[in-house]
Amino acid sequence: MPLPGSAGYEGDLDAVIRRALEEARILEESGFDALLVENTHDAPYLLGRIDPETTAALAVCARAVREKTRLPVGVQALAAANREALGVAVAANLAFVRVENFAFAHVADEGLMARASAPELVRVRAHLRADVLVFADVKKKHASHAITADLSLADAVRGAAFCRADGVVVTGVATGSETSPEDVREAAKASELPVLVGSGVTPANVSRYLGARGLIVGSSLKENGDWRRSLEPARCRAMRAALDQALR
Repeated sequence: MPLPGSAGYEGDLDAVIRRALEEARILEESGFDALLVENTHDAPYLLGRIDPETTAALAVCARAVREKTRLPVGVQALAAANREALGVAVAANLAFVRVENFAFAHVADEGLMARASAPELVRVRAHLRADVLVFADVKKKHASHAITADLSLADAVRGAAFCRADGVVVTGVATGSETSPEDVREAAKASELPVLVGSGVTPANVSRYLGARGLIVGSSLKENGDWRRSLEPARCRAMRAALDQALR
C-alpha cells in the first residue's frame, strides 16, 4: 500500500504493515522462496530518491516482514532510490536489494537517469560491511534505451558484472509484460552472474524460464492479474505448482 510521502498514502501505517504481513504469510505458505518489499504503490515515483519519511516507513515495513518469515527478504525503492534501499536493507537486516540505473544511463518515465549508482552503492556497501546482495536490472522495463542503443543486452550484463552486481534482472517492456526467453539466454551467456526474470512470469509460461536462476513474480499473483490488486492465494499456489511441474 502507499507509504508516507506518496500521493496515495491514507494516513495509517499500521494498516500498511498488516497488509504486508498478510501477503508475506500467503507467499510463504504457498511455497515461495524469498520475498521482495517494494514501494510499488507510491507512483508517480521520485527520480533517484525517496523522502525521509518514505525511507523510514519502508524500513519499518521491511523489518516487520523479515521478523515474521523464515524466508530471505529484499527491498527495492522506486525509482532508482538505490542508496535508500541499501540503508533500508541494513536497518532491517535484509538479504538483498533490487536496483535500477546500476550501470549505464537510460530514460525512464520519471525522467533521465543519467548517473549510474554502482560507484556509490558498492562503496557504501563495503563501508557499512553490509552482507547485502545487489540484483541489478539491465535494459529495464518502463524505460527507453536509445542512449545505449549501441550496447547489446549482453554488453549491459557485462557492465553490471564489471560494476560488482551479484545478479542481473531481465524484464519485458512493462510491469506484467512477458520477458523474452531469448533475452534470458543472452544474459546468461554474457557473464557468470545469476539471471533473474523480472516481469511477465505466469503459470502458463514458467517452463520457458527454467534457464534462469530466479523468477520475480508479482502481477500474475494478484486478483485478475492486476498488479494494483491484492494477492490471490489460489493464484499463488497455482504459480508454485506450475513451477514444480516444470522442474520435474
